[in-house]
Amino acid sequence: MRRKREEILQLVEDELKEDTDTVADQTGLRPWQVVALLAVVLLSLVGLVWFCVFRFCAKKRNKKVERKKNQDEQGLVAGEEDVDILDEEPVKVPKKVYLGKLQYELKYDFNTQTLSVTVCQAMELPAMDMGGVSDPYVKVFLLPETKGMKKFETKVNRKTLNPFFNETFQFKNLPYADTFEKTLMFTIFDYDRFSKHDRIGEIKIPLSMVDLAQTINEWKDIESNKEDDQYLGDICFSLRYVPTSGKLTIGILECKKLKKMDITGASDPYVKIKLLDSKGKRIGKKKKTTVKNANLNPYYNESFVFVVEEMSLSKVNLEITVLDYDLLGGSDPIGKVMLGKNRKKLEKKHWVEMIENPRRPIIHWHVLKEN
Repeated sequence: MRRKREEILQLVEDELKEDTDTVADQTGLRPWQVVALLAVVLLSLVGLVWFCVFRFCAKKRNKKVERKKNQDEQGLVAGEEDVDILDEEPVKVPKKVYLGKLQYELKYDFNTQTLSVTVCQAMELPAMDMGGVSDPYVKVFLLPETKGMKKFETKVNRKTLNPFFNETFQFKNLPYADTFEKTLMFTIFDYDRFSKHDRIGEIKIPLSMVDLAQTINEWKDIESNKEDDQYLGDICFSLRYVPTSGKLTIGILECKKLKKMDITGASDPYVKIKLLDSKGKRIGKKKKTTVKNANLNPYYNESFVFVVEEMSLSKVNLEITVLDYDLLGGSDPIGKVMLGKNRKKLEKKHWVEMIENPRRPIIHWHVLKEN
């Protein structure tokens, strides 16, 4: 077998040599040059064939890749559409907060030009206290307010979400023609002994939409009104008077929910204290707390002392003002509290409690009022 293979190789070599010699004789080239030329031609043919095969395969591969890419893109688009259809959440309409309802009755007397408003009862009020109850009461008034027009409020119903009031209030000297411009307001509050009363909600009734020729008795849902532009914040402080030394000590403890005075939505509050005589003139030097930067609920715990004769306590007033500090201009007042025996409600009550309880610090929260 091996010998036969050698014979075949020898035969091929002899034929190749013979063909090379023939080509050399015809072209005038040397035999090695003919062999080199043949090798170059052969390599060129092999290279050409390889190149053609490569291009064909590459083209086919590119088409396959492009086809796959298109399929993938279509798949992605289809997938995105599916995601949009499947995952897109329906637009949620904010649910109206249910705050309970109020029953009232309206009667208008054309002869006496009197509007009688009866606050009957309320039901299903929200719990505003930690015990799961509220201490509700209702304020009744007319908008726009005019001089001499009264504001009314019911008694406080303790620890209930379904208060029964049955209280009637009369708006007298109200010509029928003027009712078309008036809006009857019911504002429901939760009473709080130590801080600002919490607003539960309100009901607005434009009287132009009511037939006052007949008695109106109906229920209405209480609506929310969180925007209370008149609310400036609360301040907590203590008063202590020692008769033997005549020392009046004011302890500024803290403020909460102060009105935002800066563009940033904050304030830089401090408290200014002044003692005033019966004519409103300042007695002694005014006192100031430190400034609490960017704080709507500042904590101070700072004390200040004035010397006041015991006989003068019924004549003087104490003015406590919360201001927003401004480095480049005058400080802007946020609100104030004025205390004294000639004041009303809590401003008088706090002062009287201090006098009646010498040497004891009397602490109360107060709602800031406009300056």
